Amino acid sequence: KVPDVVFKTRTRIIADSKEEKNPFDWKDLTTDDLFKDKRVVLFALPGAFTPTCSSTHLPGYEAKCEEIKKEGKIDEIYCLSVNDAFVMRAWGLKQGLTEDKAP
Repeated sequence: KVPDVVFKTRTRIIADSKEEKNPFDWKDLTTDDLFKDKRVVLFALPGAFTPTCSSTHLPGYEAKCEEIKKEGKIDEIYCLSVNDAFVMRAWGLKQGLTEDKAP
């Protein structure tokens, strides 16, 4: 069981955000909003832009994302770090990730 907490979360306000510096707004999301009736993988990293996280941790999950979802019957995979949302976004873009997973 996931504890009942509120996350201060950046949420997309502009559909095509490649040209926008900040296509997000802040919204309170609860653990129920993110996890209720879902099977999720939640993994944490020491920090964005660190050598090991950039070369091994995140790419490992990204490479196996669809396989994990299919074989494990997982609905979503979430990555947590100590960094703020702006650093995480910049790191994700630098890693070549798409932004369609932002809540």
